[in-house]
Amino acid sequence: MRTGIWLVGARGSVAVTSIVGALAVRASLADPVGCVTELPPLRHPALPALSDLVFGGHDVSCVSLVKKAHALVAAGVLPAAVVAAVADELAGVEADVRHAPDGATQHDTVARIAADLADFRERHGLARVVVVNVSSTEAIPPDHPAYADAAALAAALHHEPVLPPSSRYAYAAFTAGCAYVDFTPSTGARLPALDQLAARHGVPYAGSDGKTGETLLKSVLAPMFAMRNLHVRSWSGTNLLGGGDGATLARPEANAAKVASKQRVLRETLGYEPEGHTRIDYVPDIGDLKTAWDLITFSGFLGSRMRLEFTWHGCDSALAAPLVLDLARLTAAAHAQGLSGPLPQLAFFFKDPIGDVPHGLAEQWRDLCEWVQGWGVPTTPAGPAEPSGQPS
Repeated sequence: MRTGIWLVGARGSVAVTSIVGALAVRASLADPVGCVTELPPLRHPALPALSDLVFGGHDVSCVSLVKKAHALVAAGVLPAAVVAAVADELAGVEADVRHAPDGATQHDTVARIAADLADFRERHGLARVVVVNVSSTEAIPPDHPAYADAAALAAALHHEPVLPPSSRYAYAAFTAGCAYVDFTPSTGARLPALDQLAARHGVPYAGSDGKTGETLLKSVLAPMFAMRNLHVRSWSGTNLLGGGDGATLARPEANAAKVASKQRVLRETLGYEPEGHTRIDYVPDIGDLKTAWDLITFSGFLGSRMRLEFTWHGCDSALAAPLVLDLARLTAAAHAQGLSGPLPQLAFFFKDPIGDVPHGLAEQWRDLCEWVQGWGVPTTPAGPAEPSGQPS
């Protein structure tokens, strides 16, 4: 089943690493390391193959995909030989990466995005399209009365700038009959009005904030303390990162949204929030690499005080890219299974997952595997939906 992945932020590090990685794996130039959908418990005939993925997207940047890939080679993110081998194919994707539209009103902008999605699907004969937001983290917007109702939101789009960019893409995706995944801690589809819209158009969505580093470790270690009945007194972490994401998170409002997403796993897993804070600092020199230092203090039997420290060094794009491919394949398969609305079964991938879900990684993995193994086997690929292509 030919499946489209429309990347919001298509010229960014995560998006380009995802595209180069998929091209390399399908050409047998690399193994699908980091793609959990390639593990036996998640292999299912409903999943589109990596060779069936077609890429497109929007970005405000005009830097070519090939030039960005070479920049990632220089930064130590991508292997030079791999980029050289897939350069022609990567250049071919360029035709499907367009400048992010900006209409006179948000209604116009959403309509143009939806039209681009419909055109992408029709030109490539795609069974379905998944929109994946890998653009910069947004600030949390103030509440708005139109967020509660799809009809009120549709009317508001004609008159005022009510939706943040991630939510415009969710709105456009749903009206175009496309699934949506928010890989950032942005608002995305997390509005009641957009949930109503997804249900109306019969499309699924998932999010938010891909779990790739420090929070991944928290989701493993916090359940350990809880299961051993050890009291976590404090948990503090400092995160250092560079690149575009780091520059974005240097802004206080975006930083606050990211920190809130990272802290949720402790509160939900332990049942309380220990002392301490998470810091995110921008260090331009380290580029796409990131480092996290965490200090955990805890009490054991008879009040004995103990501590655990860890340091995590990771390459953000290399950790995120395989998860982007996993999420697109899983969400497309869920759409093919006739599922719509939020997909809490994908909590395994997120710091701040949608729904009332477990936050321990082992429980999330179990739920994900059971969900996929319960799918039916597709007989014939479904054809494209018949969306209006306009906000409704």
